[in-house]
Amino acid sequence: MIRAIIIDDEYLARELLKDYINEKGGIEILAECSDGFAGLKAIQELKPQLLFLDIQMPKLNGFELVELLDSKPEIIFCTAYDQFAIKAFELNAVDYLLKPFSFERFNDAVDKALNRIEIANIKGFVGSSVEKLKEHLDENEGLIIRIVAKTRNAIVVLPAHQINYIEAQDDYVMIYVNGAHYLKQKTLSYYENHLDPKDFLRVHRSYIIRLDQLVRIEPYEKSGYIIILKSGDRIPVSRSGYSRLKAILND
Repeated sequence: MIRAIIIDDEYLARELLKDYINEKGGIEILAECSDGFAGLKAIQELKPQLLFLDIQMPKLNGFELVELLDSKPEIIFCTAYDQFAIKAFELNAVDYLLKPFSFERFNDAVDKALNRIEIANIKGFVGSSVEKLKEHLDENEGLIIRIVAKTRNAIVVLPAHQINYIEAQDDYVMIYVNGAHYLKQKTLSYYENHLDPKDFLRVHRSYIIRLDQLVRIEPYEKSGYIIILKSGDRIPVSRSGYSRLKAILND
C-alpha cells in the first residue's frame, strides 16, 4: 500500500479524490487536510510517500508548503487554475490534475507517481522530483510579497513590507523583522532578484535593506560608509552599494 495525504481546501475535491483512490486501490489515505498548515503538520508526523496537493489555498499555498518540506514525497498537484497547473507540471512535479478531472486522468497521474516511488525504493533514494521542483520554483518565481519561515514550534508568514533587512550567512540568510529573526535556506541573490527593487536594495555582498528603514548614512573608517536603520541596526555599505543607494536617493 502506498501511503498518501490529501491537502485541499475544497471539501468536494477531497471527496472526489477519495472516491477515485478507493476505486483504484493500493493507496492508503493517512490524512486529509483542508489547509496548508494542517497539511504540513500531517506530512511531518505521518511521512507519506505521495501527496495530492492543491495549489491555491488560504494561509499557506501549495508551493509555499513544498518549500517547507523536510521529508520528500512525490507530489500530484491538483488545481482549478490552468496557469498554475502548467507551471506545476513544467517545474517537474510528478503530474497535475486540472479540476474537474476524470478518473482516467487521475489514474494516469497516479501510475506515474507510483512508478517514481517504485524506482526510488529500488535505488534507495526519494525526493528528487521535489528537489528539482524547489530549484525551478526559485528560478521561475516573480516578485514575492511574503516569505514563509519555519521555527522550532511554528510556521510564520512574513509580509515583505515588514522586513527590516536580510543578512547572508553561508548557504542561508537571516531575515530580520520587527525585533525577531528567521533563518532561511536561500541565497541573498535569490532575494535580491525576487523582492521589489522599489522597496529593497542590496547595499553590501552580505546585506539587503528595506529602503524605508533607512535613517541616515554615516562615514565609516577610511572611505567606507555605514547605514543606520530605524531599528538602530548598523549595516555596512560597499562601494557599489553606496553608488546604487546614492542613485536612488538622488532620484
